[in-house]
Amino acid sequence: MVTVISLGGSIVAPDGVDVPFLKEFLSLTGDFLNRDKEQRFILVVGGGGPARTWQNAYREIAASTKDEEADWIGVMATRLNAQLVKAIMGDWCTQPVITNPSEAGPFTGRILVAAGWKPGFSSDYDAVLLAERFQAAMVLNLSNIKQVYTDDPRKNPDAKPLNAISWKDFRAMVGETWTPGKNVPFDPIASRHAATLGLKVICAAGNDLPNLSSILEGKPFIGTLIG
Repeated sequence: MVTVISLGGSIVAPDGVDVPFLKEFLSLTGDFLNRDKEQRFILVVGGGGPARTWQNAYREIAASTKDEEADWIGVMATRLNAQLVKAIMGDWCTQPVITNPSEAGPFTGRILVAAGWKPGFSSDYDAVLLAERFQAAMVLNLSNIKQVYTDDPRKNPDAKPLNAISWKDFRAMVGETWTPGKNVPFDPIASRHAATLGLKVICAAGNDLPNLSSILEGKPFIGTLIG
C-alpha cells in the first residue's frame, strides 16, 4: 500500500529546522514500515519558513519582481528540505529526491521523497501527481493547522472547523489561482486536479503524531476530509 504524505514545510522548517519533530516523525514512519511490510510512503516536502524568508528578501531587494522568480526560490527551499528528509530516512529511502513527478520512475524502496517541481503551484500539486502515478487513494496533507475552517480563524472568531467538505465547496474557498507563498490548506491548482481525479485529501496537524498514527491506522482522528 502506498500512502502519500504532503509534509508541509511549516512543520519541517517553520523557521529553522524542527529537529525534535523530524526525530519523532522518523521513529513513527519506521515503526509503521517495520509492522507492515506492504506499507510504503511517498513524502512530498514543502518549503516552509525558508521559502517565505527568501521570497520576502527578493521582494524587498529587487526593484521589480516576478512571480516566476519568487516561485523558483520557493521550489529550491523545498528541495533543500526534501534532501534533509531523504538523508535522515537512511536505508528506507534508496532513490534520489524526485523533482519532476511526471517523470518519476519505478518506486523500488519503502520511502520515496519528493520536492517542488516548477513555478505555478505548490508541492501539494506534486503530491497529487504522485498519488495519481502510484495509484494512492488518498493524500495526507500535514501542516500547521488542525482542520480546515469556514473562514480564517485568525481574522474571524466565528470561523468553525470542518470535519469534511466537498471539493466544490473547498475550491470556492481557496479560489482558482496560485501565487508564490500563498497560505491555504491545499493549493488551488492541486485542488482542481484532485477533484478531477476524485482523490481524497485529509488535512491535519503535522506535529500531532499520535493523531497521524490514528489516521494511518484507520481510527478516529482530528482533521478535515476533502472529497
